[in-house]
Amino acid sequence: MTSSEIPVITTVSGLRQYRKSCYASNQKVGFIPTMGFLHDGHLSLIKKSLEQNDVTVVSIFVNPSQFAPTEDLDSYPRNIDRDVALLSSITNSKDKKVSCVFAPTVSEMYPSGIPLDVKLQKGAFVTVTGVSEQLEGSSRPSFFRGVATVVNKLFNVVQPDVAYFGQKDIQQSVVIKRMVADLLMGIEIVVGDIVRAESGLALSSRNAYLSSDSRDKAATIYKSLLLAQEAYVSDKEYNVEKLTDIVKKKLDTFPGFFDVDYISFNDVDTLAYLTNVDPKKGCILSLAVSVPNDVTFPKNGTTRLIDNVVFKPVQN
Repeated sequence: MTSSEIPVITTVSGLRQYRKSCYASNQKVGFIPTMGFLHDGHLSLIKKSLEQNDVTVVSIFVNPSQFAPTEDLDSYPRNIDRDVALLSSITNSKDKKVSCVFAPTVSEMYPSGIPLDVKLQKGAFVTVTGVSEQLEGSSRPSFFRGVATVVNKLFNVVQPDVAYFGQKDIQQSVVIKRMVADLLMGIEIVVGDIVRAESGLALSSRNAYLSSDSRDKAATIYKSLLLAQEAYVSDKEYNVEKLTDIVKKKLDTFPGFFDVDYISFNDVDTLAYLTNVDPKKGCILSLAVSVPNDVTFPKNGTTRLIDNVVFKPVQN
């Protein structure tokens, strides 16, 4: 338990007991699931919930099932005291604050255990087919199985009226929306805008791995996306191959710095891969790259960063 005016609940039974009090007083509950090490991107979602709901619950849980054995589960940044202190400082114009923090243990969330090797995992898991195999799902095959499973579990415990996710993880928001619709959950999903550093770099807990030099160079990611977006809007360039070349050329400003996993143009609803953008519908342009770590974070020597922009429909 962390000393704070915000209650920190660590058990499923404790959170459910708290939730009963919300039902009894007919309070609308907003929920922001996080893996902690909070930044302004998280805070923007929390502030939105404070404005729109009677109660705001924030979860802090580093979810093992969305990490592959070779990924950074052990080194993922954690600081629960820092996070709760930060949450305690947030108020909105009506002096509303975060109502409670749900910070469960791994055994609470995975009673059957959760080895990182998918072949060894036992128990109930959620797979959302059709929108989880592309992009991040192609590079990280078990990732969205882990995400959908833990979000489903959190929804079952918190039972929110509204849940908030960030656009930076845009495929995640598509997957969660599909899961909520198909499993008839009746939860409103709100997707907040990407919050960026002054340089344009999308805020991420994993940015803590980067040196100042890597952060400065990584700002080129967003600049490359904006150049492609400008070509789409102003030059009426709809050919994906040509738009991709614009992104690559900008990233090549720093030769050898960016290890590109993918640069992809996808349908905004189905995430189907596109070869041409329909200007009447627009698309999602997203990418994933690896960049060098700070020397104090030697895990694999690189950090994987993702970013995206949404091309809006334009007039011909």
